[in-house]
Amino acid sequence: MIGIPVRRRGWIALCAAASAVAVLVTLLLTNGDSRRPEPRPTLVDAELRTRDPQATPEARRVYSMLAGLENDARRGKPSGTVIGQHVELQNERYNAEYGDYRGTKQPGYYYGKVRDITGRLPGFTEVDLGPGYGARGWGVGEPRWYSDEKWPTCAARWGSADDAVDLAVGVWAGLPRTPDGSYNASGTREDCASGTDVSLPPNGGGPAGLVGVSFHQPYPGSATKGYEQTLCRNAPAAGDPGWFGRVITPGTGEHKALLRDLGYLADHLHYLADRGVPVLLRPYHEMNAASCDGGFWWAAQKPAAYRALWRITYDYLVDTRALHNLIFVWSPHSYDGKGAVEPGDYYPGSRYVDVVGIDDYSGPPGPTGRDEPWTAVWYRGLERYAKPRVMAESFSVPIGADRPTTLTDTPWVLWTLWGQALTYDNITAPEGKNTTADVKRTYGSEQVFTGGGAAQGARFDWGSLHRR
Repeated sequence: MIGIPVRRRGWIALCAAASAVAVLVTLLLTNGDSRRPEPRPTLVDAELRTRDPQATPEARRVYSMLAGLENDARRGKPSGTVIGQHVELQNERYNAEYGDYRGTKQPGYYYGKVRDITGRLPGFTEVDLGPGYGARGWGVGEPRWYSDEKWPTCAARWGSADDAVDLAVGVWAGLPRTPDGSYNASGTREDCASGTDVSLPPNGGGPAGLVGVSFHQPYPGSATKGYEQTLCRNAPAAGDPGWFGRVITPGTGEHKALLRDLGYLADHLHYLADRGVPVLLRPYHEMNAASCDGGFWWAAQKPAAYRALWRITYDYLVDTRALHNLIFVWSPHSYDGKGAVEPGDYYPGSRYVDVVGIDDYSGPPGPTGRDEPWTAVWYRGLERYAKPRVMAESFSVPIGADRPTTLTDTPWVLWTLWGQALTYDNITAPEGKNTTADVKRTYGSEQVFTGGGAAQGARFDWGSLHRR
């Protein structure tokens, strides 16, 4: 220390002591391991008002629940997955060839079928407000049948949309329910067009789960509303390279047709909003198809144009129509470089999205040909968006005899099975099927949140998400 002033010597000694303390603290925190500590996980913002300051209390609580599950998974804590069921009301009502027996079915058939198999109900139910079933016109702005009005003059084949809204209310509030415009206290009503009675499956008469809405929207301007009109190869996009640009350009006829379609969607969503029902809304899914031949009319477009379409839809629903009960879900198709491409360029942005997901039809039953756990590549790929991650569509239940650790390896916050895939047989689905045993394994798992109340074996108090 010769030649160093006393004051400097004291400062050097103090710095050395501080450095020693820092090293000791690091060793204690790492249990003596000299390697750098693991970086803290990027957590999800659990407040929906960050995106929509006017979000309803119910929507905020639902989103907070999903974000909490996601954050637990990111922290490496035991988490949970809400098990879901998509219900294709238009097929249940009007397609005798659909599903596990030949003949028309009561609305909500596959919602109730889950309980028939497992004794439990889905914790999440997604209904579709499009495409319609070969009918004409939307009836935008007209009173709906579920509003105790005949729309329009008992239009044939639009009962499926009415049933979809009724089922959504019933899942959120409980079935059978008191009169609410369409179903009486017994849960039945007369179908306006056919004159027959229809009924929804009871679920215990109290809050029974979460609700989602998808929208297989026929292309703007299509006279007939059906699945064939949702496909890119049947839309003007297939032969007119400028058509999609006109759809997203204000003032054009195509843009006005788009807003009319969105008006139809908003009319239904408003009915749900008025009854306090929060909705996980999943529009314009599978946008990353590799070509027009393999997707919907909004797929395989320039990413900037797709992002513009999403933002137009968001602004119309939230700002113009004042719908604040919505949780926006963005779900590309699983991508392998063949049927679909990596979807990152299509992401609309955090300002417009609350939940990210994947539509994955590439996995079990049967071998996947992967060296890592099933769905892991998609689960990992979505992490960077810092949003709750969901399996938005799948033909397969997550847990089976050959895949017992799916939700341990990839703890999606929500997993939705597609329609009749619940009971696919080898005639309708040669690629495989869900066995009854695997459906029971999934619904009986301690990792899964099912629907209904305690009588249905639910592990979550769905009533806690309602208005208080």
